[in-house]
Amino acid sequence: MVSMASKRDFYEVLGVSQDASPDVVKKAYKKLALANHPDRNPGDDEATTRFKEAAEAYEVISNPDKRSRYDRFGHEGVSGANGRGGFQDVGDIFDLFGDLFEGFGFGGARSGRRRGRGQEGASLQTALTIDLLEAAKGCSRSINIQRNELCRACSGSGAKPGSTPDRCDYCGGHGQVVQSQGFFRLQTTCPSCRGAGTVIRDKCGDCRGSGRQPESVELDVAVRAGVDNGTRLRVTGQGEPGANGGPRGDLYVDIHVNEHPLFTREGQHLICRVPVTYTQAALGTELDIPVLEGRYTQTIPPGTQPGQVFRIRGGGMPDLRTGRPGDLLIEVQVQVPKALGEEHETLLRQLADLEQADVSEHHKSFLDRLKEWFTTPDGDE
Repeated sequence: MVSMASKRDFYEVLGVSQDASPDVVKKAYKKLALANHPDRNPGDDEATTRFKEAAEAYEVISNPDKRSRYDRFGHEGVSGANGRGGFQDVGDIFDLFGDLFEGFGFGGARSGRRRGRGQEGASLQTALTIDLLEAAKGCSRSINIQRNELCRACSGSGAKPGSTPDRCDYCGGHGQVVQSQGFFRLQTTCPSCRGAGTVIRDKCGDCRGSGRQPESVELDVAVRAGVDNGTRLRVTGQGEPGANGGPRGDLYVDIHVNEHPLFTREGQHLICRVPVTYTQAALGTELDIPVLEGRYTQTIPPGTQPGQVFRIRGGGMPDLRTGRPGDLLIEVQVQVPKALGEEHETLLRQLADLEQADVSEHHKSFLDRLKEWFTTPDGDE
């Protein structure tokens, strides 16, 4: 097995830039694969090694999720990406990327095994709305989806109960047809059976030969702690059923987190904006602060300024990957009364007189600069 340290950069292997489009990546891989294909290079171990290396690079770079992890963490981020830390058998490459070689007749004995093989079913997509506390702690929710299920009457074969599909006469049951064109062989999917190798002459009355029937299905979805708006969860094997006995596709669940009346989320951190009176900010106080579960007593020291932030370590949202929590940020907002009673106004005017007599150094410097600003060039105010 090749060590992580000795592996070449996947972009270098394919000969493409890091921002190459999927089409450019696909063309680059196809060119390398055809040049180093074992059928073109019999007995050439180095060509086989290059063939495997290109396939491993393409398997990662062609997948958006794996490509993102590789760009961030390198080979460590995708170690074991194809299940075994690199392709051990050329046949594995044909299983994954055999469609790229259709039309060239490549694949040797392995290609015969691929004919009529099961195909994975289509993936499905749905959405789920949760609240902030559920996003913080994680939860399990039930969802209902519409998907196709195997027909109970024919067990998914599409043939009338008691009958069986017949072998396709056009391709002889292989699912593919081959035409020779000089050095190359042109191999395409059979147009009669569409690759199944069989045709249904006596169709099931319940599913009309499709082998599928739509049903409403209820599933339990585990939501991990730390999800945010736009997080997409994959529920493996809960998509559409596959063809020819192939596995089901996957179900993708897009998460939406409702806004909270008290907290604003910024990544892992939560912000809580707390209103205080002028006297509380000036004299100091203790406030009961809401946290995700329960309350927290926060000391507001004398002389607290508007917009000042106090940090509660670990009071935020957990990281989706590591589980480490962010912080809760308490932002002080000084409230100014909109209406004043007579006594309240009298006291504030007395306070205003005191403030003019004993202003802060900051206030004094600002007044000096303001006076200079309004002074005319001749020195007249």
